[in-house]
Amino acid sequence: MMMSGRVTSACVALLFTLTSVSAVKKLNSIKDLKKLDFGQSVPEHSLQLLHWFANVVDIDTNNVIQLTFDPSDEDFGSHYYGNYERLLDRLPHGHQYYTVGNLNRSNAEQLPDYVRGENVWPNRGRIVFRVRELNTGRWAFQRIDRVYLTQHYEAHEEEGMYDPAHTYKISVHLLREIREFSVEGNQQTLSYLRNRFAGNISDVQLQDIRNTWGNLACLGLLLLIVIQEKYSIQHRHQVAGKNAQHKYVVNFPEARPQNNTDTSHCCTCLLLFLFVAVVVLIFLSSLVR
Repeated sequence: MMMSGRVTSACVALLFTLTSVSAVKKLNSIKDLKKLDFGQSVPEHSLQLLHWFANVVDIDTNNVIQLTFDPSDEDFGSHYYGNYERLLDRLPHGHQYYTVGNLNRSNAEQLPDYVRGENVWPNRGRIVFRVRELNTGRWAFQRIDRVYLTQHYEAHEEEGMYDPAHTYKISVHLLREIREFSVEGNQQTLSYLRNRFAGNISDVQLQDIRNTWGNLACLGLLLLIVIQEKYSIQHRHQVAGKNAQHKYVVNFPEARPQNNTDTSHCCTCLLLFLFVAVVVLIFLSSLVR
């Protein structure tokens, strides 16, 4: 019985682990990023924060992400994250979680203006990253092996807890794609990014982005691609759905002449079924006798 109890406990623990891991969705590309409901369920500030993070870290040719700031010293308002709600995986030996994005923390003024903004609300978007601490005693050699985009619950009474329904694991490939949208960009760069990630944006829109955003034009283009283009696509789908429904209603009467044939076929099938049933009953009654 003791052995059975241990096996059961182990199975429950394994199930809990698998459930918690599978609950965190992975974002592999900007195409996946477009699926998030920025501006509604996810604050737009989260996208700007992710843009900053992707450009502030170093990524080498082997896809190793290395820190360029010291979270243990609360650079950019970053600080220790305890994972008390078990939102993420348990920490392996020699690893630590940190979080960044709270604009009310000390040193958060180190973040660029486009992240802090003038009236960023709600201040819920966060990035959690897992750091592997090497045996060098220096923070500069810490490597990041996990990156998550998450946010606090909207309800004030649950402030401080992250929302598992809006927690996403960020791949290195997505970070690399976001890094292509560097803070500065000329018209040629904007055209290249438009053609690479969103071909339906016009040259007029690119020029408008350049005039409006200036040195932050690439960030403006990223916001347009991920947020505004998504709502434009949804609107087109809604219009197409209404048109399709209208055509269906108009064309529906043309199918009515087929009703007589269908009714005749159904009657034939019913009579055949009754005949077979009678034969079976006669056979069974003969066996009983």
